[in-house]
Amino acid sequence: MTDTETLPFSHILRPSELAARKPTRFDITPDPETCTAIADWAGIEALASLRLKGTLTPSGRSDWTLDAEFTARVVQACVVTLAPVTTDLRETVTRRYLAQMPEPTGDEIEIPEDTDSEPLPDRFDLGAVALEALELALPLYPHAPGAALGAHEATPPGAAPIRDEDTRPFANLKSLLGNKDGEESDKS
Repeated sequence: MTDTETLPFSHILRPSELAARKPTRFDITPDPETCTAIADWAGIEALASLRLKGTLTPSGRSDWTLDAEFTARVVQACVVTLAPVTTDLRETVTRRYLAQMPEPTGDEIEIPEDTDSEPLPDRFDLGAVALEALELALPLYPHAPGAALGAHEATPPGAAPIRDEDTRPFANLKSLLGNKDGEESDKS
């Protein structure tokens, strides 16, 4: 995630200011102006709502666990018709912030199986967590109801159009075999 100064939504909690023995509950939603800025930042038509609700819980002496429910209502342009498509998003967000996170060493590193763990920051930016969840949950190719790609033909004048069947890897084998039934042609 990029620096919080460039993000359109930020909500900072400092670990040193949180209860060390019990969960800290949070419920954040941006105001309408911020929703507009987030929509521009995310490259979508509109952001009708966004909410991140959950807890930050101390774990051990200095680690923390974030468990939250992310919800949003977004409006994107249909990839076929450009009509507005409204989508409700819902994701469970989990992050583990570790004070002693091992640093990868060497030229080649393996991606760990635990993708929810991060080094413990000096501050938690819940807005950045919500924006990351939004980016990951957005549909890549939103479709309006009933929108479908139709067949498209582009051929020079007088030429026969190329069909999908003609572009398959073994399309010419049928003509090499001699007839449409796939039987060998008679060579007598």
